[in-house]
Amino acid sequence: MNMKRYLVAGILAACTLTAYAETRAVIETNLGNIELQLDEKRAPKTVANFVQYAQKGFYSGTIFHRVIDGFMIQGGGMTADMLEKPATQTVANEADNGLKNTVGTIAMARTAAPHSASSQFFINVADNDFLNHRDKTEQGYGYAVFGRVSKGMDVVQRIAKTRTTTRMMHQNVPTQAIVIKSIRIVK
Repeated sequence: MNMKRYLVAGILAACTLTAYAETRAVIETNLGNIELQLDEKRAPKTVANFVQYAQKGFYSGTIFHRVIDGFMIQGGGMTADMLEKPATQTVANEADNGLKNTVGTIAMARTAAPHSASSQFFINVADNDFLNHRDKTEQGYGYAVFGRVSKGMDVVQRIAKTRTTTRMMHQNVPTQAIVIKSIRIVK
């Protein structure tokens, strides 16, 4: 009888651990690490997309190429030479998931087309309510939040305070490259 109880308790414990297992990511930059807690439950497609790019090594050698203090830091698609890496897939916009663009959240960057997000992401350094989902129109769709910074917000703030310039056709480019060395996925 005790053996059955232990077996049931063990199975329940394993199920509980699996149910609460979170996907985390570590963005390693030349200014320090940023740890993320990704929300697979509320943004499953977006998290899967980000994880896939990270596991392929796509982000290694990209930079934070758009930095606006009081707004956000954006990266994940450009090299230090300001060449765009070719993205392999886009993801459906999950901005209607209830997550908001608040300080410390990570969201997908995109063009004006709501479902155009691919590899580029941004981390909010302010509460950016105007980026939140309002309705399913092109203007109101919003930007899909899929996680938050759990450690390393000091690194995010340091990046946000970086001096910027215009390079080629791009504005708000850091004067010194802020390189994403890698993004590691941790389960």
